[in-house]
Amino acid sequence: MNIQKIRVFLENKPHLKKIVLNAVMHPIKTRPRLWVRFFQFIYISKGKRSVIYRSVRKDITPFNKFVIDHHSVVESYSVLNNAVGDIFIGSNSRIGMANTIIGPVSIGNNVNLAQNVVLSGLNHNYEDIEKNIDVQGVSKNLIKIENNVWIGANVVILAGITIGTHCCVGAGSIVTKDIPPYSVVAGNPARIIKKFDFQKKEWVRV
Repeated sequence: MNIQKIRVFLENKPHLKKIVLNAVMHPIKTRPRLWVRFFQFIYISKGKRSVIYRSVRKDITPFNKFVIDHHSVVESYSVLNNAVGDIFIGSNSRIGMANTIIGPVSIGNNVNLAQNVVLSGLNHNYEDIEKNIDVQGVSKNLIKIENNVWIGANVVILAGITIGTHCCVGAGSIVTKDIPPYSVVAGNPARIIKKFDFQKKEWVRV
């Protein structure tokens, strides 16, 4: 029985699902229990010469995928969390110091994230004001970073955003909308300030 079949089975057995989740995830710390983390070497998929620094917090469960392709690096004090969605990191990409990546997130090839970047494909639901937010469940929406993208320090990228190939996101930006390929954006909320002109073969202010 593969992981997908187990997930479908548990969705139809809410009581059993709760038992399994409590066995895998610590209810207070909201991270995989120690015995689960001990087996991460089995279900984390690492490409040739990829590196995840020892100080990285790996909240990685076997229920969703985590893949880091060849020659990619996750630097110190970052957080990786695939509890509610898959995380894919392409080849020759670098996740800078103290980044937070909460799936579902897909990062392409030759992508560079500077320090303190936050990518969260997860949002907490808040519909009923009579209940605490933490008991109202979550929603998820894929963040997709295409190939050859640079993201500056302290950037926040919201759930459901796609950043096109050959884009640059200025430091401190809050990205609330999709960014088309070959764009430079900055600000809160981030807006396009330059686009590449293929006829002139240069970046042009907009």
